[in-house]
Amino acid sequence: MATRKGDLAREAARLFAERGFHGTSMGNLADALGVQKGSLYSLTGSKQELLFETMRSGARAFHAALDEVPDDASAVERVRLALRGHLRVVAEQIDVATVFTREWRYLEGDDRELILAERRRYEDRWRRLFQEGLESGGLRTDLDVGAAALLVLSAANWAYTWLTPGRDTDELADRFVAILVDGLRGYATPA
Repeated sequence: MATRKGDLAREAARLFAERGFHGTSMGNLADALGVQKGSLYSLTGSKQELLFETMRSGARAFHAALDEVPDDASAVERVRLALRGHLRVVAEQIDVATVFTREWRYLEGDDRELILAERRRYEDRWRRLFQEGLESGGLRTDLDVGAAALLVLSAANWAYTWLTPGRDTDELADRFVAILVDGLRGYATPA
């Protein structure tokens, strides 16, 4: 039973990512598993429940990536490792990351509130990361931590739309951080 539930969770994430929540029917899920539609209800209560479970899986993965960032690293290193972790989650769990980024608005009731709280908590953790860097002197003193978090998460959250399979996400994160830390103006020589 646990294996079938896992299969259903994976197929739900894949179909929600490909077709969207509203574009995926229980019939589509049954077809993907090769079972009768009625037998799905022995594995889940509803399509809404599957969406919530997918969202919760995404929240756990993104928070776990931040949990791995060492507290004693420099500010720039912490941002680099956090971005590496975020992009790694997207690359390794692209369906879940896609659903987490895009389909949350279709949750209802308490499930919606729980996931919105997890999303806010994740964003707050990024703001704290920048705030701690500002306070430690590792980041510029005039940094707008809200804008910095918005910029990083806006780029990283949409990675599911442009990330190519097999791309070295650590190298990509390092390039992003170099642009963020050094700025766009940089040290170019005049032409």
